[in-house]
Amino acid sequence: MNEMGREKSFSQKIPEGDDRPRRVCDSCGFIDYENPRIIVGAVCTLDDRFLLCRRAIPPRRGYWTMPAGYLEMGETTEQGAIRESWEEARAKIVLDDLLALYNVPRIGQVHMIYRARLTEPGHAPGPESLETALLRWDDIPWNDLAYPNVGWALRHWKVVEGKAGFTPFGVPADYTGPL
Repeated sequence: MNEMGREKSFSQKIPEGDDRPRRVCDSCGFIDYENPRIIVGAVCTLDDRFLLCRRAIPPRRGYWTMPAGYLEMGETTEQGAIRESWEEARAKIVLDDLLALYNVPRIGQVHMIYRARLTEPGHAPGPESLETALLRWDDIPWNDLAYPNVGWALRHWKVVEGKAGFTPFGVPADYTGPL
């Protein structure tokens, strides 16, 4: 109900900047997203460089991240990670192992992060990115990463570099921030 005691009416529409129908309130434009609270993404590499995206949207606009975002209904986690890499960085990737499974109960999320390789060198900002870059390890802007999980995933990638058959990582035991 709205503030005047009337039932809200929703229609299926494709909101501006989106690519799929969503439930949208006919009176106020509120978008009722129906998504699992699962974040999917990938640490994408090409040779010895890491693909990062500078966020163009809040929260954390202007900070660097790996390609990641909410899983969509009807997607597998693998499909979602591949889609996010395309949407945010116009990158074509192939997934390797599941790198990490980060539980973040404070915000009701589970983050599933894969290792991935770019299948071609091209990349460009998608609608949610200001810029993209392929950076060597020593050039990663560690102090300008958007979220703790970005740093965790990059460091976990480094621990298992060249290895297969490992157990996915969780939130680091020494992390003292909010979960």
